[in-house]
Amino acid sequence: MPAAPLDWPVLAAARFPYPEAVPPPRLVAELSGMLASPDPVVRDDHAYTALARWTREGRFDTVLVEWGDLGAERLGHAEPQARSFAPLLLRCVLERAVVVPGAVPADRLQSWYERFGVWYPDERDTRGWDDRLGWLHAVAHGADAAAAFGAALPERRVELLRLCALRVTAAHADHRYTQTEDARVARAVCRLLAAPGLDATEAAGWLDVVAGALEDGGPGPLPVWAFNTFATLQSLHVHLTLGLAWEGVPPHAAAVADRVAALLRLPCWWLA
Repeated sequence: MPAAPLDWPVLAAARFPYPEAVPPPRLVAELSGMLASPDPVVRDDHAYTALARWTREGRFDTVLVEWGDLGAERLGHAEPQARSFAPLLLRCVLERAVVVPGAVPADRLQSWYERFGVWYPDERDTRGWDDRLGWLHAVAHGADAAAAFGAALPERRVELLRLCALRVTAAHADHRYTQTEDARVARAVCRLLAAPGLDATEAAGWLDVVAGALEDGGPGPLPVWAFNTFATLQSLHVHLTLGLAWEGVPPHAAAVADRVAALLRLPCWWLA
């Protein structure tokens, strides 16, 4: 006789104590299904919150590869809520992989990165919030994953900065950033810039993608992608100036901020 499902509301009320009596394969299978649920309580409040906590606690160290494979696979899922939560799953795995070196083989990290690099700039459903599905936030969740990939694969940081630029300048965008997506991308960029090793040219070079996208602009209303780009540049300038609460100001922040300011003067010519 199949076991009864876990009582997730009870677990949530108790702040997700790990259910020691549940066999790990069953727990993974149950969470996997929940992470694609169209019910935001099931997907976000229960499954993702539990997964994030238990991954940080090391409860899934023996199945990190399986979780990462699932996240990479779900980037191609037919349902938007499943795709948009896939990068959060990858972020959990990547952050734990940094804490536990060797827990994930290097070739697996690279394969996940390749799939993420295709998905992030091309994702079409960039709604932050849906009244039925709850948080989707593909842009913000993807930014979180980009920062995590930067920590797990530091040699990819320049490419990841470029991916962020491709995302915010994506011409197919049809949703304006209204749910702090611009700030989440700015935070990810600062985290990618924060690790040592980038020179000033590498730190600012990804903005060539933004400059290239904007160079043919003219009078008239801003297309959605340009609105998103300028919103992200404004957020980034603030982040570079103030720094992150626990990480400070990244190296080369002044040089990157100067380049950002030059791009912001395209629509805001009155800036000093």
